[in-house]
Amino acid sequence: MRHNPHSRTETQDAFTDLLFNALLGFAFMFVAAFTLMADPTEGGNIQSNAEILITVQWEDGHPDDVDTLVEGPQGNLIWYHNRDTGLMHLDRDDRGLFQDRVVVDGVAITNPINQETVTVRALKPGEYVVNVLHYQSNYSDPLPVTIKVEKLNPEVQLVYYGKRELTGVGDEQTAVRFTIGADGRVAGTNELTKNLLTKALGKR
Repeated sequence: MRHNPHSRTETQDAFTDLLFNALLGFAFMFVAAFTLMADPTEGGNIQSNAEILITVQWEDGHPDDVDTLVEGPQGNLIWYHNRDTGLMHLDRDDRGLFQDRVVVDGVAITNPINQETVTVRALKPGEYVVNVLHYQSNYSDPLPVTIKVEKLNPEVQLVYYGKRELTGVGDEQTAVRFTIGADGRVAGTNELTKNLLTKALGKR
């Protein structure tokens, strides 16, 4: 008896349906992945919860303590006694060698990097002031400190990069003052001195 090629068993039907559904699922995932892929022509664009990143660095392994003070357009001040204003946040308060050693699985690990970071979460028009303070000094030689300010969105833009030499306990220096315009762009920068520590201490 010749087999009828048009007759299918229930098992074959179930297998065909399963195969079709699997292929449909793969096709859907492919389309979804393709849709979510970034346009390669938009290189350098990033998504970030921060609008401005301020980084202060000094020599790795150096025992001195350097503090970052940032004043926002509304007079709000970020420093080690006030780490969050809603608009700005002190993400890392580095104290030189203090608390740089942690024990993991019984092994002591030392982080030699001396770096403080402040993020500005939302841009408000007006002037921002970035100061560095030599909080604790262990040597008589000046301490070189590097300050970098970056605007992150819609792509990374270097607002300021420079160095200061701190000369001992209490030495506070203005690194940069930058202004954000109503359009969210950097309207200008300057390095005019403004003392923030006196203001900070007055608010304690």
